[in-house]
Amino acid sequence: PASLLTPAAMADDVAPRTASAYLDPSYWDERFGKEEHYEWFKDFSHFRHLLAPLLSPSISVLEVGCGNSRLGEELLREGVAGGITCVDLSPVAVQRMRDRLAEQGTEGVEVVVADMLDLPFDRESFDLVIEKGTMDVLFVDSGDPWNPNPTTVDNVMKMLEGIHKVLKPEGIFVSITFGQPHFRRRFFEAPGFTWSVEWSTFGDGFHYFFYILKKGKRLLDSNGNQHTQPAAPSINMFHEELESEDYIFRTNVDEL
Repeated sequence: PASLLTPAAMADDVAPRTASAYLDPSYWDERFGKEEHYEWFKDFSHFRHLLAPLLSPSISVLEVGCGNSRLGEELLREGVAGGITCVDLSPVAVQRMRDRLAEQGTEGVEVVVADMLDLPFDRESFDLVIEKGTMDVLFVDSGDPWNPNPTTVDNVMKMLEGIHKVLKPEGIFVSITFGQPHFRRRFFEAPGFTWSVEWSTFGDGFHYFFYILKKGKRLLDSNGNQHTQPAAPSINMFHEELESEDYIFRTNVDEL
């Protein structure tokens, strides 16, 4: 994974020397102590057309792995008034976001220290759960993407089981990721989950995936999904995307 680090990312004073450092909680505390803001996998404006139709004033939202993103504030501006909760494992990130919201006078966003593998919320607490690049961190040291190591599989399933639990009966989970359907569907469609699985893509030159999982809507016949499996995305990326730290999380199927 370290070989995927771009020169720009290596030169950045917050980027780690190896991709596996993304799995170390102390790395994130140190990073968030320095970094004011970074939007993994594009900011809200790039996927608003996909997320806005799922929003309404009354819904409650949980953002998993908020870091120093401003997505919570964007959702508030979109009119979400049923409660927005942002969680992150890093106490540094949480305190800095709390401070930022207080300085802005922003109310309606609660920020909580929490482990995404052990969410501290009651069953059926949220109408919408969203993660943007958070699950991708679990895959940075996964080995063969077609057959991830057991630790990766266990952690991804813990994350998904927790999200499924805290979603209301017809709640929606949105996952914004580099993870292509031929890698992610095996997890999303595991036995025990009742959600349907749809996806779209966004981005210029390179596709980011936008998954919509609707709890209680799973088809009995998994072949009933209307989507066909897409080809691996092209490596044709714009310069700013090649220089972006997000590129670390890309899996280039063509090289396997």
